[in-house]
Amino acid sequence: MTDQTPLRSGGRAARRAARSQPLAAHLRPVRPGMEGGQYKPLSQADMQAIHNAALEALETIGLADAPPSGVAYLTGAGAVEGTDGRIRFPRALVEDTLAKANRSITLCARDPAHDLELSGNRVHYGTAGAAVHLVDVATNSYRECGLQDLHDAARITDTLDNIHFLQRPMVCRDITDNYEMDMNTVYGCCSGTMKHIGTSFTDPSYVKGALEMLHLIAGSEDKWRARPFMSNSNCFVVPPMKFATESCQVMEACIEGGMPVLLLSAGMAGATAPSTIAGAITQAVAECLAGLVYVNAVKPGHPAIFGTWPFGLDLRSGAMTGGSGEQALLTAGCAQMHGFYALPGGAAGGIADAKMPDMQAGWEQMCSNVMAGLSGCNMIYEAAGMHASLLGFCHESLILGDDIIGQALRCVRGIEVNEETLALDQMRAVCLDGPGHYLGTEQTLSRMELDHVYPSLGNRSSPKEWDELGKPELVANATLRKEAILAQRPRARFDPAIDQAIRERFNIYLPV
Repeated sequence: MTDQTPLRSGGRAARRAARSQPLAAHLRPVRPGMEGGQYKPLSQADMQAIHNAALEALETIGLADAPPSGVAYLTGAGAVEGTDGRIRFPRALVEDTLAKANRSITLCARDPAHDLELSGNRVHYGTAGAAVHLVDVATNSYRECGLQDLHDAARITDTLDNIHFLQRPMVCRDITDNYEMDMNTVYGCCSGTMKHIGTSFTDPSYVKGALEMLHLIAGSEDKWRARPFMSNSNCFVVPPMKFATESCQVMEACIEGGMPVLLLSAGMAGATAPSTIAGAITQAVAECLAGLVYVNAVKPGHPAIFGTWPFGLDLRSGAMTGGSGEQALLTAGCAQMHGFYALPGGAAGGIADAKMPDMQAGWEQMCSNVMAGLSGCNMIYEAAGMHASLLGFCHESLILGDDIIGQALRCVRGIEVNEETLALDQMRAVCLDGPGHYLGTEQTLSRMELDHVYPSLGNRSSPKEWDELGKPELVANATLRKEAILAQRPRARFDPAIDQAIRERFNIYLPV
């Protein structure tokens, strides 16, 4: 029989005490950046066909409406402006750009422990969106969302292990001035979380102000440029195959300011993109390849995320289908194309069309989150909190999404097969000399925290225990968790001197 003395040292009481403490990051059963890529809905031939079709679209159709600065950058790099005003991209230009593009990006956080390494099939989940409503579970209704709601979402995100980054999930509808809205969005997010943040800007001229605030938060411009903890989510195209003029100018300003860029192409299959899954992916790939040429024409090697975000559409009604199987396939196929190019990439997953955090929301969020993770998508946006096809955001759903993503990440981790996990020594000990079961064995106890993901709010008690506990309800418990989080001071709050400097320079709406 195998000697188990090393595993017994310290005793059961010591192990229980150890289990009551948070696991070291490298020992957690799931963690940011785990390798996906197990699920591959596209064959190698399929990916090559999509690549060839995208190159042909860029060479023969091209993109319209580039700003004058963009025309200069792109034609200077080798693109061709036609008499119709469209910019066309010779195949050789795209291939040269792919050869020199940045293939490994670190998205920094204010706390380096939350830095995100984007390369290969490393998987990360986070928020995103521009929801205009907050889901109020207490009244089963929607209301317009504001800056405090955004700040609270950042604070909640900061405490959740499986939400790895915060991209602004909602719009501050209580601030009517666009400049002040953008500046308060930066402030509200940065003062709420130490994780990486993504946001967009309404006007190119607003980028300067945002950078001034970020330099104050970082401590100086040099410190910001060394570790930029915010990226620009940039809808640089208006599908099909048109540049978004002002967004392109925002992108140029962000590149100049040292801010990483998410190149976001968000066509609607059947409306602003082909209705077929393959066609929608092809157009998104073509548009993002054009964006990649653009970024590298401005600054070679600048960190850019290949953001193919095609969305599904219910062709009976015209409603978006963010929670559909088709959406899950769109995201998984896009992730494979990111891998085909070996580029850091992102796509949308975890969206619910359901209006409330109910059973429909659960199946919709789980389906695309699991498939996106298994496909090896680097950045899975919209992964928690989004309802009503991106129109609503829910704090309780953000918290519940942490549990959903934990289980999705366990699927991504897969099955480890080695001498220890095959467990022949355990079988021998239990079956020949032991009690005939594995409950309480040293191996079971020693690995229970390493191999298994336990939900924070999901209830696994028996009906009898559930009844004795007062029949706890999932959403009600999420509300209690939200209130407990928001009752604590945020760890991301600024030093008083920095906060005062920001408030002297900008009109900040959040109270001190």
